[in-house]
Amino acid sequence: MLLHETVHSSLRERIVSGTLAVGTPLPSTAELCVEFGASRGPVRQALAALAAEGLIATGQGRVPTVARAPLAQDIDDFFSFSAWVSSLGRTPGQRTLEIAVRRPPDAVAAALDLDDDARAVELVRVRSIDDEPVMIERTAFVEPVGRLLFDLDPDAGSIFAGLLARGVALDQGEHTIDAVAADETDAAELGVEPGSPLLRVRRVTRSDDGEALEVSDDRYRPDRAALIIHNSRSRGPAGPHASRSMTPEGSR
Repeated sequence: MLLHETVHSSLRERIVSGTLAVGTPLPSTAELCVEFGASRGPVRQALAALAAEGLIATGQGRVPTVARAPLAQDIDDFFSFSAWVSSLGRTPGQRTLEIAVRRPPDAVAAALDLDDDARAVELVRVRSIDDEPVMIERTAFVEPVGRLLFDLDPDAGSIFAGLLARGVALDQGEHTIDAVAADETDAAELGVEPGSPLLRVRRVTRSDDGEALEVSDDRYRPDRAALIIHNSRSRGPAGPHASRSMTPEGSR
């Protein structure tokens, strides 16, 4: 990792974790140079990257300060974006781009353990916080579950809540976290350049008896989302515990 990337990563983690709270001034350039054994160039590069992400406010003759408060979400609450955002006193939003019944791509069909001729219900939505686009969500349900979506308004709120109310046993989730380049749709809907890096969370949701019911590919703007992994020896077989933190514009 290059030196300016090390400085950027360290400062970003302090902001996301709350060690550096909103309105808190960052250490001076001179102090950061000493801390990281760096010259002013790498430190300035790191600060410029944080400013570009909207995490710090800078200006001529102005001490850089933290500009946004991260919103943290436990991984256990990843199932419902709407419920999480509402619990924070913010306004969740969703806009449906597409809903269709069709044969899904091979990778999705395999994840859902579909027969060769089976179809799925695919849904694409843009999710927002306080009217700011945060994530594009591509979801596929096994057809018996997905058919229930046509009795719901996908723009009205949480699909998971609607399915649970109809007796669907959405019980277990497996999450895979990585990065992906924004395609044309991602870029247009999230307001980024094509090819820009996005944080991706892929999920397989199963019933209480282990049957795959849903798979999802959720892509977040990296300036508005982060993942925090908490490790504890006392957790034993449960392994690491992860949470999501987000930095939407509404914290201005």
